[in-house]
Amino acid sequence: MSRLALTLACWDYDRTRALADGRVRPEGIELNLLPLHVEETFFRMLRGREFDASEMSLSSYCVSLQKDDPAFVAIPVFPSRFFRHSCIFVSAKSGICEPKDLVGKRIGVPEYQMTAPVWIRGILSDEYGVDPASVEYFTGGEEEPGRDEKLKLSLPPQFRVTPIPADRTLSQMLADGEIDALHTARTPSTFYSRPQDVKRLFPNFLEVEKDYFRRTGFFPPMHVIALRRDVYEENRWIARSLLKAFEAAQAIAYENLRVTSAMISMLPWQVAAVEEAVSVLGPNWWPYGVAENRAVLDTFLRYHHEQGLSKRRLSVEELFAPETFEAFKI
Repeated sequence: MSRLALTLACWDYDRTRALADGRVRPEGIELNLLPLHVEETFFRMLRGREFDASEMSLSSYCVSLQKDDPAFVAIPVFPSRFFRHSCIFVSAKSGICEPKDLVGKRIGVPEYQMTAPVWIRGILSDEYGVDPASVEYFTGGEEEPGRDEKLKLSLPPQFRVTPIPADRTLSQMLADGEIDALHTARTPSTFYSRPQDVKRLFPNFLEVEKDYFRRTGFFPPMHVIALRRDVYEENRWIARSLLKAFEAAQAIAYENLRVTSAMISMLPWQVAAVEEAVSVLGPNWWPYGVAENRAVLDTFLRYHHEQGLSKRRLSVEELFAPETFEAFKI
């Protein structure tokens, strides 16, 4: 019996490896998994719709839903999650010592609509009173000149967003003091090459992030799995089939991390890290599905709207294929 051939672009995560090597095969699907870095995947899917399905920035996906004819529909699989307090960098020349010092400053972001800066701006607003409209944003390549927004934005006037010169990078501008801070997903190279000039806003980010989770229960999702809507509409069963397959692959990753006879990763204290993750976040510390993620997703959608990226506040129900909200019971 023939299987539906689908191409999925997604980075080489431990939680997706069983899909890549065939240990998990989605029901009815012959899956061709391309292990691309996220920037390439996002660019090619959002600009050219090159894949049947792909990993996608949660924010970019939400922006795409507001088009007259939305091109994608997601399933509640979150291949990337990240606490982003560690991803706020400041120039030593800026005089910034604590979050409130960001007000009125020049903030670099590779793209305003990126998921990581949406979370960072939201957290800074909720936790520290830094209004997202109280700073000026500068967009462009972090390490390579010439990056622009993958999606066209129409922001309210209170959000001031300016592209940096075509021959400059945010990493260099931060170290030189041309911008005061950087909200990003990737650690800038100058944090390592010029440590005297580039610092983290939260040097003790591990303690700050644990405290944030204990108070909110949020382990922020960064990416979803998005299906091209035309592919989904022709075969609506693939949403549930792929969700089940991602869950099965993740279960293998969970189990491998718990093996103590030999470590699956090169982290010398993997066992301690897993035990700490369970003690702080619980045994299912990376949940898929709608129910366990509803509160954190609703908060993200509030941030997306407050920051001018959504004309109206989207609902969680609008994000995902309806086939993924419920499953049969016996």
